[in-house]
Amino acid sequence: MVRTRGLRHVVGTGRGRGLSQDVAEDVPHRRRPTASARRQRVTQRVEDVPQLPEDVPQLAEDVPHVFDGSPERTGAADGAESDRVASNGTAADDEGFPGGPHDPSVLIGFADHVAHNIWSGQERPDLKLVSHGRKVDKFGRPAAKIECMIAATRLDPLIRCSVITTDPGLISAFVERWHRETSSFHLLVGEVTITLDNISSLLHILITGTLHSFELLATSDAVALLTEILEVTPDEATAKTRQAGGPHVRLSWLRDMYQSRCRARQWVAAARAYLLHLVGCTLFANKSATHVHVVHLQAFRDLAQAGTFSWGAAALVHLYDQLNEASQAPTR
Repeated sequence: MVRTRGLRHVVGTGRGRGLSQDVAEDVPHRRRPTASARRQRVTQRVEDVPQLPEDVPQLAEDVPHVFDGSPERTGAADGAESDRVASNGTAADDEGFPGGPHDPSVLIGFADHVAHNIWSGQERPDLKLVSHGRKVDKFGRPAAKIECMIAATRLDPLIRCSVITTDPGLISAFVERWHRETSSFHLLVGEVTITLDNISSLLHILITGTLHSFELLATSDAVALLTEILEVTPDEATAKTRQAGGPHVRLSWLRDMYQSRCRARQWVAAARAYLLHLVGCTLFANKSATHVHVVHLQAFRDLAQAGTFSWGAAALVHLYDQLNEASQAPTR
């Protein structure tokens, strides 16, 4: 620290007093640092700042014009943009559906889709969902004499994997997001679909092999098929198809037919009745909840050859058809 005691003997007699004559000429007179003095010093510093020469060129004039790549908007463009904006501030689409696809060239059937009706405020009643899991469980495993025949068709895993529907709301939610044009569910995360790998993992049936196509039958053809394969009389076949209202038979009648063929030891006919009942309750179930189409009996004409069919592919086709129908607004 710098020592300051005795400084007044050098520069003067003390604060508030005058300086001695011999020192006054060499030492400048000390002014009290008042507020007015400080303002004068600030003013003096501002005045001492040198002025820039007037001949300094303006930099803004020498900067070349940079094109930002965006086109210049014209009055016509502004008018077109305002036409695309609705009065409420939302984009006005020339085509498409509110809350749905803006480009109807892909989902061409969206006008009849259930999602369009729901968006328009027309709620659809609950879908009719059918599950035959209890029927399969109650029917039980095949008789010992025909177990090898059932195993040869490679459909025996269906006996153990029947499903009982427990959440109709979840299934309805997926149906409302299914679109037949893309065969997929349109979800917030993207498009999701059911594949052959899913069929194989869940049902454990064959997804490779010969593809068997099932064409719709006339009632007369269904009667002939029942007579040939299940070995029933034409009168009985006609009565059963008439009772079912077309080329169908009741599942309860197939159970009775299976029991009667086992008692008569007609094992091949019993195996065919069992298999038609099995696929009618699992792979090819329909909304009737009581009937199965006779056309599936064609695949069991030769039980050995039935094991070479791609049952997984046929089941996936049937599932897509059912989803396509269920996604339409008029379907109940």
